[in-house]
Amino acid sequence: MLNGFMAKRKTPYRGGESAAKADGDGSHWIYGVHAVLAAVANPRRRCRRLLVAAPSAATIGPRLDEASVDGGPAPEILGRREIEAHLPLGAVHQGVALLADPLAATPLEEIQKQTAADERARLVVLDQATDPRNVGAVLRSAAAFGAQAVIIQTRRAPATGAMAKAASGALETVPLVRVTNIARALGMLKNSGFWCAGLDARAERSLDVLPAKVALVLGSEGQGLRRLTRETCDMVVRIPMAAAMENLNLSTAAAIALYECSRGEKTS
Repeated sequence: MLNGFMAKRKTPYRGGESAAKADGDGSHWIYGVHAVLAAVANPRRRCRRLLVAAPSAATIGPRLDEASVDGGPAPEILGRREIEAHLPLGAVHQGVALLADPLAATPLEEIQKQTAADERARLVVLDQATDPRNVGAVLRSAAAFGAQAVIIQTRRAPATGAMAKAASGALETVPLVRVTNIARALGMLKNSGFWCAGLDARAERSLDVLPAKVALVLGSEGQGLRRLTRETCDMVVRIPMAAAMENLNLSTAAAIALYECSRGEKTS
């Protein structure tokens, strides 16, 4: 059981959770099969402890073995309750959890450089998103519909296990860019050729007018776009929906808008 995986990982981490936190500033637990598989496959992740529930080892072990890059920690086979003791109450870990350092920050300037020649580039900008699960779900939609990055404010929604679980692996593939000022970031994107389109259920125009190179700007579910953010956008559009429904969940609205942007493109 897990023989191949154990052979590949020759330097197990034995320091315990407190030592891991001391060695890795800000390290946190990632849990759930898809989130952990993506994290161990990401060479940019520094992984510190890998916990696998004994009943799940036979099925999860080979998938971890296939996905993982060299140099990570050896798996520790534990009972499910032992794993749960490391995680937030109610966390659905599916028999696997990983203690890992945060990914290195991606500056907005790097995204500008990467998308400079792409006339169909699309980004998602979240104004005041605070729920890590919502941000994770937006990352998942961004990965599904080919967005180059998700941008949030620095002090909002820390990258937690809940975010990684909701992202279902997308946290490892879609850059999560943190900026100190959303309005200033929108100005930078405009200078890079992006049209900034805010989503608002009360807008007059529908989102079918979206330009090809676009930054989709979504506000919080309760308050929507802040005034300065709204005024900085080039346009404000809405998702057509029945009058009985006032608005949509943040991640659902992002998924619909991203789908609209991707219509007509070839998919594999």
